[in-house]
Amino acid sequence: MSPAAAIGTDITVRPASHADAAAIAAIYNQGIDDRLATFETEHRAAVDVRAWFDAGYPVVVSESERALAAYAAAFPYRSRPCYAGVREFSVYVRRDFRGQGHGKRVLSALIGAVRAEGGWKLVSRIFPENTVSLALCRSLGFREVGVYRRHGMLDGHWRDTVIVEKLLTEVG
Repeated sequence: MSPAAAIGTDITVRPASHADAAAIAAIYNQGIDDRLATFETEHRAAVDVRAWFDAGYPVVVSESERALAAYAAAFPYRSRPCYAGVREFSVYVRRDFRGQGHGKRVLSALIGAVRAEGGWKLVSRIFPENTVSLALCRSLGFREVGVYRRHGMLDGHWRDTVIVEKLLTEVG
């Protein structure tokens, strides 16, 4: 990914920095409150996000009109060496920027960043009701692998998750 890829006239996609941590935490906290994208129930602080940078995880942000609009981040899937190139990803868009293409921009950039660091697969689990995220993943070539039934409890209710994956490299 280029250091700062300008898209359109006022939207920029770039690698995130420590200075973005508070804005990223605020966007993630909206996602927690919405109850549509994560099992998490406790808000995160900037210090939690800074730990992602300190660990070297790829995080990409989208800016519009000098405000952070969205982010995408990738994390190790598992600690076993056989999964070294598999990353689990998340995409979150600030409420007032949803529906403007920011999610697609940051996920596209994250795909490139993970590929550039040698990753061979991206995976995620998405609530079936989160049709916008499922459509985003389909539009970028992710396939739906299956459904985990009763994968976790959220607010006292069992929630299913749809498993998505995208292969990033050719094999064999």
